[in-house]
Amino acid sequence: MKTLWVNSNFMHPTTKGGQIRTLEMLRHLHRWHEIHYVAIENPAQPEGPARAHEYSHKSYPFPYHVPSKSSLAFYVELVRGLFSPTPVAVERFNPPGMRTFLEDLIRKERFDCAVVDHLAPTNYFPDLPHAIFFQHNVETVIWRRHVEHAADPLRRAYFKLQADRMYRYERRVSQASGHIVAVSQTDADEMRRLFGVTRVTEIPTGVNIEYFLPPKPCPAATTDLVFVGSMDWLPNVDGVLFFVREILPLIRKERPSATLAIVGRTPPPQITQLAAGDPGILVTGTVADIRPYLWSSAVSIVPLRIGGGTRLKIYEAMAAQIPVVSTTIGAEGLSVHPPQDIRIGDTPEHFAAHCLELLASPAIRARVSQAAWQMVNATFSWEHIARCFEKIMDNGPRMSQC
Repeated sequence: MKTLWVNSNFMHPTTKGGQIRTLEMLRHLHRWHEIHYVAIENPAQPEGPARAHEYSHKSYPFPYHVPSKSSLAFYVELVRGLFSPTPVAVERFNPPGMRTFLEDLIRKERFDCAVVDHLAPTNYFPDLPHAIFFQHNVETVIWRRHVEHAADPLRRAYFKLQADRMYRYERRVSQASGHIVAVSQTDADEMRRLFGVTRVTEIPTGVNIEYFLPPKPCPAATTDLVFVGSMDWLPNVDGVLFFVREILPLIRKERPSATLAIVGRTPPPQITQLAAGDPGILVTGTVADIRPYLWSSAVSIVPLRIGGGTRLKIYEAMAAQIPVVSTTIGAEGLSVHPPQDIRIGDTPEHFAAHCLELLASPAIRARVSQAAWQMVNATFSWEHIARCFEKIMDNGPRMSQC
């Protein structure tokens, strides 16, 4: 099947959960179908277009500079977001001329199927009624949770403004799309409830079991706790700050020397400052390989209070055979079975208690991590997930050939 796949970024360097999910599926779909991949080209990351042949028949880099979140231009975007009817999270990925480029490409190539990957490209994709909208999160839910946990009235007001605009925008494009793919039953149900859509199919989240399998012998744990995730994503920043301020002190009452590694790209100043003031906290920034940090830690933590979609970091930790402590929101949408294969704590006290129990007992850590590994190994290979997506492509909307 000749398929047009439109995204807001290329797949390398692979630093975000949505990238991992798309890349792993496309590697399989590319073997079975003719994939044409269109995405914004970041001049600072030439690896992206250079490696697109690993998952596509042909790629189309579209030059456009998306301001980084540490730049003055990003704050200008936030100010503009006070007046634009389009949510900032969508508008900042909106290259002039992209819509015309796609119209010409569709007319020339005559694709059988189109996939619009993530929410941002829906702003410029010219034929949503004949496309599959692959939505990795319910963005409206994320922004509403930002409102709930805003640190001050000014942020709360801005988040409320963006949440309202996100709801109107996400509802409109969801209703316009030929079919929607959600990453969990929870997200699919939310889309039906919030947006009144019926053409929604969920696919599970996968994990590369072989890639994360620990080496033999496995390195001894040198860090007590590890958090893995992109640190330029607000829900991750909020979760880490929540953990360090409210949960870690409870753990250190019983284990004063407890250590924490925060592993993920582009940490903002409020995260890097945590390490500056605490020798027991390591903030790595971007790393080439997250696996050694998982293998050398005793417990993986996912203390999220905000979020949507599904957290690949949980299945990755399980595949790496490290036990996980998460909030309910952190594990939302995943096929987990607490307390056998994961521990869930939604208050600082409960979260800290789970961490302390696992840190104190290698036997309990081994029992939980083994149950988790058996669960993901049996059900969540990426080839299986790609086959699920392929069925949706086979039965979904077809591109107009007019």
